[in-house]
Amino acid sequence: MEYTDPVKHRLRRIEGQVRGVLQMMEQGKSCKEVVTQLSAIRAAVDRVILYVVGENMEQCIRDELSGGGCADKGIREAIELLMKSR
Repeated sequence: MEYTDPVKHRLRRIEGQVRGVLQMMEQGKSCKEVVTQLSAIRAAVDRVILYVVGENMEQCIRDELSGGGCADKGIREAIELLMKSR
């Protein structure tokens, strides 16, 4: 699978958010502020996971269908990946 620049950009943004949370902790920010930022990071990571799995699922289905096969295996694997991510 080829990972696109927008996905890599999202991950770099998340990386910056994590650094920001570390700074907040070092500055002694409130628990509420830190948890709010951590929740935003978790949501952003979840969106990246869904995107990557969705793109992979689409490609697997296309590959299966173009080869005359059934896409059941690819769909099952994608669902398992999503379940593991939670």
